[in-house]
Amino acid sequence: MFSYRHGFHAGNHADVLKHTTLIAILRHLAQKEAALTVIDTHAGAGLYRLDGDYAHTSGEAADGIARLDAAAKPPGAIENPSPSPLKHLAADALAPALRDYLELVRGFNTGGGTPKVYPGSPFVIERLLRPQDRLKLFEMHPADAKALEGNIAQLDAGRQIVVSRGDGFAAPTPLLPPPSRRALLLCDPSYEMKIDYARVQQLVAESLRRFATGTYAVWYPVVPRPEAHDLPRKLKSLATQSGKPWLHATLSIGMPLARELGERPGLTASGMFVINPPHTLKPALAAALPQMLELLARGAGHGQKLETGG
Repeated sequence: MFSYRHGFHAGNHADVLKHTTLIAILRHLAQKEAALTVIDTHAGAGLYRLDGDYAHTSGEAADGIARLDAAAKPPGAIENPSPSPLKHLAADALAPALRDYLELVRGFNTGGGTPKVYPGSPFVIERLLRPQDRLKLFEMHPADAKALEGNIAQLDAGRQIVVSRGDGFAAPTPLLPPPSRRALLLCDPSYEMKIDYARVQQLVAESLRRFATGTYAVWYPVVPRPEAHDLPRKLKSLATQSGKPWLHATLSIGMPLARELGERPGLTASGMFVINPPHTLKPALAAALPQMLELLARGAGHGQKLETGG
């Protein structure tokens, strides 16, 4: 049950999509003065070293944040340039949502080199919290929960940020609706067990029942598993039955250009499904997704899609 560690995948293309979307949502929600409660159901360790054992072993950040960071720098400023072709964009040519994401990640790093520290969702959210906002973090993995508690303790955030070793599929719903009646729930489990897909659906259904006007953002991997392909369809049904608008974005970077026979390509695509998305999210991603694809695509099968409804 606890074999998955996000440290192996930190900063990959899925994180680029997830965190660009998350930041765009939070920027809009922060425009209202009323307090916001943010719930992260599967928070992980919070901070990751991209030059550490986990991320360095997988190398997935090379096709994610590292590639994006390098693409937004002049060619002569790139450390250890990739031997594969790399497109470049001036920083001011990046879509605003993508630039906002890149600047936030760079804010955790000093010296202007390739990012060595990557903020997970808890620290992405924390950077955008206002004094009146609250952040509730859930993590069950023993090692990650301990690391998360230590990382959050360094912030000296007091009661503004609460870490719980609870079941992220069940523990958050009693928090809804929050006193301010404004909430964002992010659900991005590992999906290492097939039942996770059904539990995501159950969590969203119960959350909508308790608090129909909250914003619910679900990340999921696009993999050859029936449950993965059924999940966005079922989330659309939930939103439609509740009479709520939805947004669905996917990004596929495609298969590696070259790999050893029999080598597994790893995750090549993922999606974000948002119920009650801010009206600013669609135009933000409409500008950002094509650039993600242009800069991160690596082979056959790449593509991006953005659709809305409700």
